Amino acid sequence: MGIVEEPCRGNCISKLRRQDETAHARLARLVSLSGFVLALLSFSACVGMHSLTTRTAPAPQVPWTPPPGSGKPVVTPPPAQIPPELLQSRQNWTLANLIDIGLSNNMQTRAAWTAARSAAAGLGSARSAYFPRVTADVTGGRTKGTVAGGLFTFDYSSLNPAAGLSLLLFDFGGRSAGSEEARQALAAANWTHNAVIQNVILQIEESYYQYLTAKALLKAQEASLREAETNLDAANQRHQAGVATIADVLQAKTAASSTQLAVVSTQGLIQTIVGGLANSIGLPANTIFDVADQLPESLPLEQVSGEVDHFIQEAQAMRPDLAAARSRALRAEAHVRTVRSSGLPTLVANGNIGRTYYSNRPKPSNTFGASIVLDFPIFTGFSNHYQILQAKVDAETAKAEMQQLVQDVTLQVWTSYYNVNTAAQRIKTSQDLFDSAQQSYEVALATYKEGVGDILGLLSAQSSLESGRVQLIQAKTDWLLALVQFAHDTGTLGLSEKIPSAPTKKGDN
Repeated sequence: MGIVEEPCRGNCISKLRRQDETAHARLARLVSLSGFVLALLSFSACVGMHSLTTRTAPAPQVPWTPPPGSGKPVVTPPPAQIPPELLQSRQNWTLANLIDIGLSNNMQTRAAWTAARSAAAGLGSARSAYFPRVTADVTGGRTKGTVAGGLFTFDYSSLNPAAGLSLLLFDFGGRSAGSEEARQALAAANWTHNAVIQNVILQIEESYYQYLTAKALLKAQEASLREAETNLDAANQRHQAGVATIADVLQAKTAASSTQLAVVSTQGLIQTIVGGLANSIGLPANTIFDVADQLPESLPLEQVSGEVDHFIQEAQAMRPDLAAARSRALRAEAHVRTVRSSGLPTLVANGNIGRTYYSNRPKPSNTFGASIVLDFPIFTGFSNHYQILQAKVDAETAKAEMQQLVQDVTLQVWTSYYNVNTAAQRIKTSQDLFDSAQQSYEVALATYKEGVGDILGLLSAQSSLESGRVQLIQAKTDWLLALVQFAHDTGTLGLSEKIPSAPTKKGDN
């Protein structure tokens, strides 16, 4: 037994050793493969992070630098459309000239116009459903094969030209509803274009009157500077005559310096306003031009007369944005009918004709066909039901937005109407204040020169006169701005309103 068992044990041990060595080898290969996979994944991760770093900034605090040869994007503005006669007279542009240039160059009007043209194309596309759909195709092929174990072989080529015609006969109003949708979308886009035109005109006129205000304010401050210099001369004369102290001279000089500072500030303000005016008409801010007009000396303060209810009714009939809201509401109602028809039967007529040419036959074969197809959707997973509900809710939303806009228009007209009337009263009051301050200053200057008055009274009177000038200019500007806002709110801006422009004679202090 021991002699027999000894070789068995040796063989078993050697087998176990061989199996153990094989397992170790497999484990080593598995570990090596796992290491290779991990290294590959790590390398791919490093490559991915490296590619992100090379394509972006290296750190959060470092700005990105474009790669060599890429350069910075350059946006070239379109050339300005300015009539040649206005290019020759850059110093004499009027409000009408500014509006003409602005409507031609402002990108808001161009974007609204292109949107309307897009809607017009959409209407043409919707109306194409009333026309038949004609198609033509040509199919060529070659067929080669054997049957019956290779007993029979066939090999031929074919050419099959064909034409088809399809015409929608009836769809329960879906086609007409789709056309109505597109028609109302076009109306909304056109009305929006008109609203954008009025908004641009309002923006131009506001910038225009602000520019005239700044010019008038500069003239008023220059007049105040001349008066301050007159006061300083009077103080110097009295001081030299020995009837006034040096304090009078210093106070008069301080007032003159303060007025000079205001003149310099207004000159800088004018340049800023000119840049804004150029931007409102679609030109670069550094465009060189000037406006010859000035604030009118007299204004037709009774221009806005009548009951406010009349103007509210006029606005509801004339406002283009309100008309656009109405068209959007009608479009939403038409969309309900369009969606509803998609769940109803459709009746379509089809026809086709074709001819097939074979390479191994002398004569072609012709095919003809005609059919009437009634398509009745039975169940669509309730999708049409919920689409109808969604379209109805969207229609209610569009109707609510239109009604809210009606309320907003009423409030805008109400507010601008009383703003115009209030501004007119302010002009009358400011004119009285200016006349009184001017007379008071003339009396104070005369009495000071005669040695009766004092320097404080003269400077106070001159300050009141300067304030009166500014208040009168601001009151006129407020009335003009309120008037153009009122014309915009009633929907007549740029149509039939008469906005005061250049006066018949220059000068307005």
